[in-house]
Amino acid sequence: MANKIPVIELVPLGLLLLLCLPVVCTLLDNNCWRLSDFNSPVLEQEGDIIIGGLFPLHYIAPEPEFTYSEQPQNQECSGFDFRAFRWIQTMVFAIEEINNISSLLPGVTLGYRILDSCDYVHTSLRSTLALVNGTSGQTQAVLSAKCLSMAPVSAVIGLASSSPTRAVAHTLGPFGIPLISYFATCTCLTDKTEYPSFLRTVPSDVFQVQGLVQMVSYFGWHWVGTVGTDDDYSNYGIQAFTEQLRQLGGCIDFHHTIPKAASQAHIHAIVNSLEASSARVIIAFATEGQLLELLTEVAHRNLTRWQWVASEAWVTAKLLTVPELHPVLAGTVGFAFRGTTIPGLAEFLLRVRPSPRAESVFTNMFWEELFGCRIDYKDDGDSELPLCTGSEDLMDTETSYTDVTPVRISYNIYKAVYAIAHALHQLLQCGSEGRGFDDKVCNTASKFSPWQLLRYLKEVNFTNQLNDKVYFDKNGEPVPLYDIINWQTNGGGAIRFQIVGTFDGSAPKGEQLKIDEKSTLWAGGHVKVPVSLCTPPCPPGTRQATRPGQPICCFDCLPCAEGEFSNISGATECIKCPQYYWPNKERVACLAGIEEFLSYHEIMGIILIFMSLLGVAVATVITVIFFLFRSTPIVKANNSEISFLLLLSLKLCFLCSLVFVGRPSPWTCRARQAAFGISFVLCISCILVKTIVVLLAFRSTMPGSSSQKLFGPPQQRAFICFCTTGQVILCACWLALAPPYPYKNTSYQGGRIVLECRDVWPLGFYLVLGYIGLLSCMCFALAFLGRKLPDTFNEAKLITFSMLIFFAVWMSFIPAYNSSPGKYTVAVEIFAILTSTFGLLFCIFGPKCYVILLRPDLNTKKGMTGKTSK
Repeated sequence: MANKIPVIELVPLGLLLLLCLPVVCTLLDNNCWRLSDFNSPVLEQEGDIIIGGLFPLHYIAPEPEFTYSEQPQNQECSGFDFRAFRWIQTMVFAIEEINNISSLLPGVTLGYRILDSCDYVHTSLRSTLALVNGTSGQTQAVLSAKCLSMAPVSAVIGLASSSPTRAVAHTLGPFGIPLISYFATCTCLTDKTEYPSFLRTVPSDVFQVQGLVQMVSYFGWHWVGTVGTDDDYSNYGIQAFTEQLRQLGGCIDFHHTIPKAASQAHIHAIVNSLEASSARVIIAFATEGQLLELLTEVAHRNLTRWQWVASEAWVTAKLLTVPELHPVLAGTVGFAFRGTTIPGLAEFLLRVRPSPRAESVFTNMFWEELFGCRIDYKDDGDSELPLCTGSEDLMDTETSYTDVTPVRISYNIYKAVYAIAHALHQLLQCGSEGRGFDDKVCNTASKFSPWQLLRYLKEVNFTNQLNDKVYFDKNGEPVPLYDIINWQTNGGGAIRFQIVGTFDGSAPKGEQLKIDEKSTLWAGGHVKVPVSLCTPPCPPGTRQATRPGQPICCFDCLPCAEGEFSNISGATECIKCPQYYWPNKERVACLAGIEEFLSYHEIMGIILIFMSLLGVAVATVITVIFFLFRSTPIVKANNSEISFLLLLSLKLCFLCSLVFVGRPSPWTCRARQAAFGISFVLCISCILVKTIVVLLAFRSTMPGSSSQKLFGPPQQRAFICFCTTGQVILCACWLALAPPYPYKNTSYQGGRIVLECRDVWPLGFYLVLGYIGLLSCMCFALAFLGRKLPDTFNEAKLITFSMLIFFAVWMSFIPAYNSSPGKYTVAVEIFAILTSTFGLLFCIFGPKCYVILLRPDLNTKKGMTGKTSK
């Protein structure tokens, strides 16, 4: 719970003297001297064992004025808290209930001494010293008991705020006096080396912070503000909340601290800052008294757009349920301790009546505040309040005092009283039934030390009348169980605290928080969860890009890069698509890439196949013509055997282009370049032989020349085989050592998978092509030498022209081949094969077919030698 007082300020001089009492006792014959009076109102009842209580009956304490030359004057606190008075009465109720139970502490009566802490450090310390000194308002010069080793109170139940609790725990710790808090939740109090005698029946803030962070994350509130006070509870809680929220990617837009005794100007400044913020969710760590002024100003300005999230300190505070705050706080959600209905408590509370006796001062204060009258137990002639008539009835009032269904903090007090009683029961037991420690002795109600009780308190473990298990863990804390409270208006317009979920800090991760969204109402009475974001989540297909110099919750949305996608809102990174998959146009999903290759079914493939088959058909027709006219001079003069072999190789060149069409496979990738290389070498070899034969035939001056004998048909065939074998060996080595293989190429364009044959050794292809080029160059050179032979029909000219076409095609092929993307690379090679093959076919055999079919008059011996008459 929060406190509006800073962490321990200036320890009063009395505390310093108290710590020196053991030395003073030794010097003064083991007597303890109290050096000052602590005149503070007290509610007490005698008993064999006294339990102390510290409660914030008032929540406004005057600031002490220290002069260091004289003792500060006691000043009265103000701001009566009806809920705190219920807590006091709950402690009294529990003690009286225990005294009436024969099985618990038989023969021992519990008493109590309860003082007002005013929810402030210095007043809490003053009341603590009054408890451990054994008096509150009486004057006693010498204390005969040994300095605090036999303290007047065996244990203290208190306090409600973390900062005063730390001060008191520091004071009582060295003396082993147990301090059990019912509402101080600061995580700082968990340290047992610093607070050895501190225990509590309320969970530590560490669990509440975990729950708040999980709630904020659950509802997607990544852009929130925080409001706290200048005390340990708020500082530790907000710091832990901020750190955990940032780990989950959330951000704090603002944090405002409400100072002690905040001026109206300061409240105005805070509200102005809140109004300028874009956050719609505010997490508030504070008590109701500290928030009241701020919320009143917010309501005055009619600012109802914020969703308030309450800490357990004010989530069930009746003080804030006044009608003027309904528009602001309706829909508030927050964490509250598990509550229950204590049997008999409601009836006990209604039996409280004022009394003119001074020892009933707490009750009289309550009555005066509730009914606006005064009790005549003191002479107060200056008071303008009328005397109470005695006809006032608590049944006619509606305050947090009578709100007992269910009780939460009161139940923590109830459990604390019973924990002390059970520890005392074990401590005072003797014989074999006692579950004591090794140094246990048979104690009596008047002879035991507080540190002995502390040891038994740490080991306490019992099930109370409400069937709840009560025990403390190694840090002196209970099981962290919370209810999630939602502020809803009932039919009459009043606020009711509706339980809409639970949080179990001891449950496994992912199962701790449970919320019923359908039964939850939000700020403004809306049923839809409010949105609190600096920037709306990026839509699918984009990613978040943090803005420089701004929190991570403020970002820009950038489209996913090529090859990446995001299918959720608010993605911080895009996901790379699997291999061979590409994002769709919106980049929200990955689709299988479209496979691309030169297919038999597409128009370009059909055209190329048609041209290839057309070339085969034309070559076949020419073969038939040559076969039918094989006895004519023009066929005989052109070495018919070589001509038929050349036509066969040209057919193979046309057919090899078919291997390039279709889906690449391991065998087609190996076969296509080998078939191309070998068939073209065979073709060029035949043309080279024909060129050599022509040159030898026309260069020989005498019949029967030895040159013709040296290069006769056997030599011609051997030469063709030799040239072709070289290419076969080159292709065999290439395919054996580094064969091409089918490859899915994704580098051309997104969404396309080009199926191609990848050359492991690209040099192999260029060697094959170079070998063809070498033979072509030889053929062109020889044909060029014979271009001016004095004959009517000069085949050397035809070969020269065909080689020029061949060179033009393949020289333009290389740059086109390297620059063509995807399937067009294959198409370029097929086109080069077909073009060069058609060029060879028509240039070499076209004129001959023309003569055979259309100019038979030239197909004679005289016509061939150019001796025909014109």
